[in-house]
Amino acid sequence: MSLGDHLRELRYRVVFSLVWIVLGMVVVAIFYNQVYLFLAQPWLYARDIISATNPEISTQMVLSGVTAPLTLALKICGVGGLVLAAPIWLYQIWAYIVPALLAKEKRWALIFLAVALPLFLAGVTVGYLILPQGISVLMAFTPQSVPITNLIEIDKFLELMLQLMVVFGLGFLMPVVVVGANLVGVLKARQLAKARTYVIFGCFVFGAAATPSTDPFSMLALAVPMALLFVLAEVVCRFNDKRRDRRAAAELVGT
Repeated sequence: MSLGDHLRELRYRVVFSLVWIVLGMVVVAIFYNQVYLFLAQPWLYARDIISATNPEISTQMVLSGVTAPLTLALKICGVGGLVLAAPIWLYQIWAYIVPALLAKEKRWALIFLAVALPLFLAGVTVGYLILPQGISVLMAFTPQSVPITNLIEIDKFLELMLQLMVVFGLGFLMPVVVVGANLVGVLKARQLAKARTYVIFGCFVFGAAATPSTDPFSMLALAVPMALLFVLAEVVCRFNDKRRDRRAAAELVGT
């Protein structure tokens, strides 16, 4: 294909993806109240935890500004449209780049996607589930010597929630990167074993630095699974190295 053909194909796939994203936004707009309730659920759980553990703390969810409700609705519809249309635009990206891949590269790419997507979704789910506990931990630092009402802006809360979920999703992808580097021969299991202590320490440092909520509960919820997934990735790499060594020995004997 010529450069012009590539650009025309890219334009077609971008426009096709945008159409589906807009359709997804329309669907989210139709079920806006239900989507909003789902997104606000971590706050509702956190409020119940705060009421049970620190009943003297006063909290209230607010919107600030005349245009804030419309801006919030547009943000929720936009993100929801991207999520609903994700299978479409991800496939368009795949269909655009796959002709340039060799058969072996296609196979590895499919394996990578098959493993990475569930891990990313698992990380996103963990981030969503631990958010209420993280909020309650942060709210516990509210001074109680004088009456204070915590005004939680819903748009900033949703931004924090999305950031936390994305960070957890990316953190759970670490074993895929490690195993992928081992499969292409960049990393060996013995190298991972030597660096295990430093990597686990790095997981906790990353958990402390990357979690937007900055509470210890969220840090541990991210760091501990990352450390366990790294150990699991190391085991997989060790089996792969042994298999590779046996194959190399068999080829040597055959020659």
